[in-house]
Amino acid sequence: MEAFAPLIAGFETALSFENLVFVFIGVLLGTLIGMLPGIGPINGIAILIPITFALDVNPTTMLILFAGIYYGSQYGNSISAILLNVPGTASSVATTLDGYEMAKRGRAGPALAMSAIASFIGGTLAIFGLVFLAPALAQFAIRFGPAEYFALIVFTFTTISALTGKNFVKGLIATAIGLVIASIGLDPGTGAPRFTFGQLPLYDGIDFVSATIGLFAVAEVFQLLEQSRVGGEVRTKIGRAMINARELAGSFWVMIRSAVSGFLIGTLPGAGATIAAFLAYSNEQRWVDKDRTFGQGDVRGVAAPESANNAAVSGAMIPLLTLGVPGSGTTAVMLAALLALNLNPGPLFIEQQPDLFWGLVASMYIGNVMLLVLNLPLVGLFIRVLLIPRWVLAPAVAVIGYVAVYSVNGSVFDLMVMTALGVLGYLLRKINVPIAPIILALVLGPMMETNLRRALAQAQGDPSVLVGSPITIVLWILVAASVVLPLLTRRSALEAVAPPARSRDDEDAPPLND
Repeated sequence: MEAFAPLIAGFETALSFENLVFVFIGVLLGTLIGMLPGIGPINGIAILIPITFALDVNPTTMLILFAGIYYGSQYGNSISAILLNVPGTASSVATTLDGYEMAKRGRAGPALAMSAIASFIGGTLAIFGLVFLAPALAQFAIRFGPAEYFALIVFTFTTISALTGKNFVKGLIATAIGLVIASIGLDPGTGAPRFTFGQLPLYDGIDFVSATIGLFAVAEVFQLLEQSRVGGEVRTKIGRAMINARELAGSFWVMIRSAVSGFLIGTLPGAGATIAAFLAYSNEQRWVDKDRTFGQGDVRGVAAPESANNAAVSGAMIPLLTLGVPGSGTTAVMLAALLALNLNPGPLFIEQQPDLFWGLVASMYIGNVMLLVLNLPLVGLFIRVLLIPRWVLAPAVAVIGYVAVYSVNGSVFDLMVMTALGVLGYLLRKINVPIAPIILALVLGPMMETNLRRALAQAQGDPSVLVGSPITIVLWILVAASVVLPLLTRRSALEAVAPPARSRDDEDAPPLND
């Protein structure tokens, strides 16, 4: 019982009236921020930092508010991803693969309900991991150097084969397109411009928000316009608003496994919820997708990434609080707020600030309960968006996308880039090239390049550093397996459906008369 004493004290802190109010404000703001593409939890928290300083908010309460925005936005992202195929952040791209397909089939309600339940289960399990495993996982995460991160990102790219349906080559093409887009801008090592064509705005690279909204939202608008008829029509039937017991039971272990993997990935500094969501999706597709229904509206394809990305949020708190190393862009902003308050996260942080750490942990569980109670009853309201006629919905999505992109940087050039990528995304859909690998490569490409350069610099150019530790060896074995297994599986499937070969005797024999 003594082991739970700090956690009980944390609940006493979190259950104070002030902290409960800020937990609710955090998850509510997080949900709204997640629903609006282009804002994201990073911008939301950055805007609130000076406000909380001006209000002289207690550091524990401030961190509780920011954490609520962080994990609340993960669910909010799924709403626009499922209903409109517009992911708010990279971590919700994996949710669109099955979530949007469910919405088109009149199953948006079960998809949103599963998203809320999976987020709750993922967040809850991750909080237990945060309580019992934080010190040990912090020591393990510190072993990941540049070579390990490079191998991990390559492994993430190769698992895209599981996200690309039946055509592995098209998945690799999509990844290559994403890496080319990610390489636009200044070379991180030399500062030389790459693929900028003399355009100064391209020196900063392609903005992620512009790329995401262009490839998904604008391309989706083109498809909506193509499918619309004069006078407008209902986009799809809304169907039932809640998940049934069979779907929940069939997804239970998917959520458990994805929560565990998402939490572990989240503990790696810099990995974040994006890698966690994609790896969870691809792993579950390999393990449970016997009928090849992932990507066609399988509710398990929503459960896996939603459980993983919410668990990764809790996991990202471990390197933040125990090492002083941000595990994601959002926790980097939170670290800046802590340092501004003269609070220095590190190995002794839990002992020196027990009220803050345990109060935060307890508030995250309370916030996950609030999210579930808040959002499940609203599923029926959310799916009403699908009743909007296409001739109204298409321009509405376009307006939201263009306003979101312009509000980020105030750049007309970004609007042109977004439009061009929208046309590219529309054409790629026409030839069945998946979009998700492009976004993943765009997000992780710079990180992969940076870690490769650092690893080679530390080893004075010796490439053996990339296989110089047990962790990298294991990761490269997984890379090889993720490339070979899809090819073998596809070959076996083709052999199974191919007609048996005729022997020479059969060819020479006269045809039988009926």
